[in-house]
Amino acid sequence: MRIAVIGGGPGGLYFAALARQLGQDHEVTVWEQNAADTTTGFGIVFSDWSLGGIERADPVIDRAISAEVFSWDAIDVQVRGETVRSRGHRLRALSRMRLLRILHDRCRSVGVDLRFSTQAPPVDELAACHDLVVAADGISSPTRARYADVFRPQIVTGRCKYMWLGTDRVFDAFKLFVQDTPYGVMQVHAYPYAQAASTFSVEMHERVWRAAGFGDMPQRQGTNDDDSMARLAEMFAGILGGHRLIGSNPRWLSFATVRTATWRHGNVVLLGDAAHTAHYSIGPGTKLAMEDALTLAECLRAAPRRATGPALARVIEEYEAERRPPAASVQRAAQGSLEWLENLGDFHSRRHPVQLAFSFLTRSLRVTRGQLRQRDTEFVARADRWMAGACGLEETRPPMFLPFRLRGLTVKNRVIVSPMGMFSAEDGVPGDFHLVHLGAKALGGAGLVMTEMVSPSPGGRVTHRCTGMYTPGHEASWRRIAEFVHQNSTAAIGMQLGHSGRKGSSRMGRKGMDHVPLRSGNWDLVAPSPVPYRPGVSQVPRELDEAEMTEIRQQFTQAAGMAARAGFDLLELHCAHGYLLSSFISPLTNQRRDRYGGSLENRLRFPLEVFDAVRAAWPGGRPLTVRISATDWVAGGIDVDQAVEVARAFAAHGVDAIHVSTGQVIPDEVPGYGRLHQVPFAEKIRGLAGVPTIAVGGITSADDVNTIILAGRADLCSLGRIHLSDPQWTLRAAAEEDYAGPGADWPAPFIAGAKAARPRRGPGSSGPPRTGAPVIDGAGPRPAVLARNR
Repeated sequence: MRIAVIGGGPGGLYFAALARQLGQDHEVTVWEQNAADTTTGFGIVFSDWSLGGIERADPVIDRAISAEVFSWDAIDVQVRGETVRSRGHRLRALSRMRLLRILHDRCRSVGVDLRFSTQAPPVDELAACHDLVVAADGISSPTRARYADVFRPQIVTGRCKYMWLGTDRVFDAFKLFVQDTPYGVMQVHAYPYAQAASTFSVEMHERVWRAAGFGDMPQRQGTNDDDSMARLAEMFAGILGGHRLIGSNPRWLSFATVRTATWRHGNVVLLGDAAHTAHYSIGPGTKLAMEDALTLAECLRAAPRRATGPALARVIEEYEAERRPPAASVQRAAQGSLEWLENLGDFHSRRHPVQLAFSFLTRSLRVTRGQLRQRDTEFVARADRWMAGACGLEETRPPMFLPFRLRGLTVKNRVIVSPMGMFSAEDGVPGDFHLVHLGAKALGGAGLVMTEMVSPSPGGRVTHRCTGMYTPGHEASWRRIAEFVHQNSTAAIGMQLGHSGRKGSSRMGRKGMDHVPLRSGNWDLVAPSPVPYRPGVSQVPRELDEAEMTEIRQQFTQAAGMAARAGFDLLELHCAHGYLLSSFISPLTNQRRDRYGGSLENRLRFPLEVFDAVRAAWPGGRPLTVRISATDWVAGGIDVDQAVEVARAFAAHGVDAIHVSTGQVIPDEVPGYGRLHQVPFAEKIRGLAGVPTIAVGGITSADDVNTIILAGRADLCSLGRIHLSDPQWTLRAAAEEDYAGPGADWPAPFIAGAKAARPRRGPGSSGPPRTGAPVIDGAGPRPAVLARNR
C-alpha cells in the first residue's frame, strides 16, 4: 500500500511506524511542515491503559518510553494554604520532545519516509496517488477544512485562557494550585515529567485574564521573553520556590473542543485532534491520537494486504466504529472537567479544601467515590468524616445517608423517588395502584417520595388518566396515601403540582410521552402564546388573558391548601419540561408583548406570582421546591446562565431547593444525554445561585449518589426508573455498603431481609466493598483490537 500521513506529531508518527511494520512493501510517507526539533508543550501524561496498548503494539517503542518515563501516584490540591493529597493514581509522564525523538528513530528504523520542514501536497493530490491518506494535521486541520461539508465539524471555544509553560522545579506529584488574586481565581496544573523538569500550565477564566491585564500585553510569538510569562513568574513565585519558568513559544490560548460528524471521506481519514479534541485536564491529545493510531493500524492488520476500494472502506469504517465511542466518552468526561475549571472561581471559596479536592478528582463524572476508595481508602474516609462533621454528626456515614434539612423538614437521607407519571388515575383520583406504588417506595428506604405531577384543575392534566387535586375526593384519596407513608415508614412524602399547558389533552405515553392529541374528547388548551407543541399535529392553545391567569393562580393556591390538609410534607411547583409555567419562562414558547413576555424578568412574572400564592397557602414550616429546565437544548432558548438567573429569582422569593432538570420544552431539541448529564447544571446553579439543588438524570447507582453529595454538586439526588425496577433500592444500597445506621432504617417487617441483602465476600477478602463501575479511562483501544494485537 501507498500511505500518506499529513502531520508529524506523535499520532501521525506512531501510525506510520505501525503501518510500515504491517508489510515491508508498504510505502509510508510523513509530511511535517515544521522542523524535526520543533514542538510545543512539555510533559505528556499517560495512563497504564495507554502504555499497555503501546507495549503490545510495538515493544521497541514501549521499551524506549519505559526507560525514560517519570512516574508518581499522588495528586495534590492546594487551596487557601492547605494541601490535600490523594494517592493511588499511578500516573506516568514523558517529555513531548523526547517522545517525538523516540518515534522519529522508530520510523526511520522501519523505513518510513520522514519529510520535515515540508508542506504536504494538497490532500486531493495525495488521495489520487495513495491508497490511504491519514490526516493527523492537528486542531487547525487543513484537511478537515478542505472537506468541511463532509466532516461537518463543530468547534466550541472554552471560556478560559491558558498558557503551557515548564519549570525546572521538580514536583513530587500532580499539583492543582488554586490561587486567589486581586483579579480573581487562577489555577496552575503542574506535574513532573523528567528528573529535572515539570510542566507548569496556568489557566484562568477570561474575565480574570482581562482584569489582570494579560489581554493588553504584547505576545512575541516565536520567542521566550513574553511579558505575560515574566508576570506569571512574579505572581507564582511562591509556588516556584526560586525556580524559573521556561517557555516554548509561549502564548495565551483558548481551548477549542472539536467534534466531527464523520472521520472519513473516501480514502482520507482523520486522526487525533483533526477528528476530536478533549480538554487537556482529562488527558492530553497526544495520548488520544496515539490510541487512534493504534486502532487504525490494527484495523489495517486485519485487512487484505493491499486494501483498496470496498476493502479499504471497511477498514476505515471499522476504525471509526471502534474509536468513536471511547473518544466520545473521553470528550464527555473532558467537557465536565473543562466546565468545572471554568466555574472554579465561582464556588471554590464555599467548599472546604477536602471537599474541593474530592470534587476535583471526580470532576469528569467518570471517577466515583467507590473508585477513589479503592485507590486511597484514607482519603475517602477523611472526606466522609469532613462531610459528616459539616452535617453536625460525630459518626461517619456514607454521604447518601446523611440527613438534610429543608425548612422545618429533615429528610433522613439524600435519596428522592422522582415524580413519575403513572397514568393510572380515574377522573384525577389516585387509587390503590398509587397507594401501592408510593407506599412501596417509602418502605424501600428513600428519604423523600414524590408523587407524579398533580394537576390543580381538570384542564391542567396531561392525559385523562393523570392525577388531580381539585375535588374533595382527590384530597381524601391523597390523604390515605400520605397517612400510609407516615404510619409505615420514616420517609417524607411530597406532591408535585403542575399544569400541562399546551402539552395537555394527550394520549397516554407508556413508552414515552410524545404528546399526541386524543383521538376524541379533547379539552381546550391554554398557554402564554398560541404556539402548538407540534405544529400541524398538536392543538393550538389559547393565549391566556390576565383574568384566566388569576383563575389558574387561584387553582394552584386551592390545590396547595388541599395538599397541606392531606398531610404532605413538601410541595414542588413544576416549572420545567414545557408545561404551563415552564412555557412562560422559555422565550421559545412565550411570545407575549405585555408585561408577561419579552425579558426574562417579565417571563418569570407569572410563575413567580403562582409561587408566591402557593407559598402563602402552604404552611410556613413546610418546604416548597421548584423544578426547572436548566436548558432548552436549543439555540435561542434558555441556557444554563439564564437558568442561574431563574434560580436566583425563585430564591429571592423563598424557594427551599431547585430541582434541576433540562429540556422537553420543544420537540426538536438536541439534548446532550449521557451518564449524569444533568448534574453539572445542578452544580452550577447551586454554586452561583446559592440555593440547595436536587440533581436528576442518569443517576443509577449508590456510588453516583455518594459521589454527587460528597463533591457538593447537589444536596439531594432524585432517581426515577431505578425505583420502578427495585422499590427497595435505597435499602439494598445500604446493605451493599455494610451500613445499617440512621437514614437506612428497615421497616420492622423487612428486617429479616437486611442480612440477606448484605454482600457476600469470599474467604480472605478485605478492604471496602467494590462500588460502582471500573475506572473508565475511555480512551484505549477496544477489546477486539487488543485481542488481535495479542
